[in-house]
Amino acid sequence: MAKWHPLFEATESFFFIPGLTTQADAHVRDSLDVKRFMSFVILALMPPFLFGMYNAGYQSNLASGASLTLLPVVLKGLLIILPLVVISYGVGFFWEILFAVVRKHPISEGFLVTGLLFPLTLPPTMPLWQAAVGISFGVVIGKEVFGGTGRNILNPALTGRAFLFFAYPAKMSGDAVWAVVDGVKTGAVDAFSGATPLSIAGLANAQEKIEAVLKAADYPFIKLLLGLYPGSIGATSALLCFAGAALLVVVGIASYRIIIGGIAGVLLTGYLLNFLAGDSSSAWLSLNPFYHLVMGGFAFGIAYMATDPVTAPGMDKVKWVYGFLIGMLTVLIRVFNPAYPEGIMLAILFMNLFSPLLDHIEIRLKIKKRVINV
Repeated sequence: MAKWHPLFEATESFFFIPGLTTQADAHVRDSLDVKRFMSFVILALMPPFLFGMYNAGYQSNLASGASLTLLPVVLKGLLIILPLVVISYGVGFFWEILFAVVRKHPISEGFLVTGLLFPLTLPPTMPLWQAAVGISFGVVIGKEVFGGTGRNILNPALTGRAFLFFAYPAKMSGDAVWAVVDGVKTGAVDAFSGATPLSIAGLANAQEKIEAVLKAADYPFIKLLLGLYPGSIGATSALLCFAGAALLVVVGIASYRIIIGGIAGVLLTGYLLNFLAGDSSSAWLSLNPFYHLVMGGFAFGIAYMATDPVTAPGMDKVKWVYGFLIGMLTVLIRVFNPAYPEGIMLAILFMNLFSPLLDHIEIRLKIKKRVINV
């Protein structure tokens, strides 16, 4: 039965937190162990998660003509979101346990965060079987093939979402409003305008202002900031995502360099494109850069995905570069690729690939500054 020890150890650790300590030198004392690390991230995810549950229920009841009072909305949102979370954790932990048993190593607590992050990146209309396929791809291809937690070069939750986006674009592209009507998951809702804010922005003509088009479609800036509109479960409220980011920075988990660098990348790139915009240019070129911060999933991505300590650089100075390039690429993808109006997902995954190179560059530069021994 020794092969099942990883499962036993994970269960014992989860329920009893055994006081097993190392006996030999040397010891590194730190108040932030893996369990506390994961607990703080999950705590920081609670604001967008709870709001996403409320928003999913609100949009569903609004489309169905049901009650919009608090309790019915929350219950409907729970019925929509809970199955996706259960599928994510159930299927994901199956693969975690399987690989742990085969490799004979302990089950990592890392999936506690991935299992919650993944469903928050999905629209509430996502079929459960597609969610199961997506989390399977994210865990197996995005993490386990590299050796498991701590060795992966790609964010597992984003890897799973990227797979679903390219495999099932009709469910993930954002071309239709994401709301559940009368318990039936559908992408076409007659009660709404038929498009998410990013898709509406993509329909603006060169002579139109995207801000005005969004406002006419009942998506003013304040609504985009607060997030009470159809979209991915956890990504609509930029305000709550930035609040979660602030918590992660305060407790020392997320790097403020990546977050501030990402915001700076969005704003500077947006203003540069504003400067280059002409009368016949795409409406995206003249968009107020602050709209890029609150539209789509940028806030969620820069707060919870880009700051992943495994896939982000470890050196301080290149974290600024890493975050800035993520913000810059997000804007460039949105502006110059009308077929893909989001941007943040591909920007983070692309920069994940360059994270080791950025660390290598900073280390080499530091080595060159050393005084040569004579």
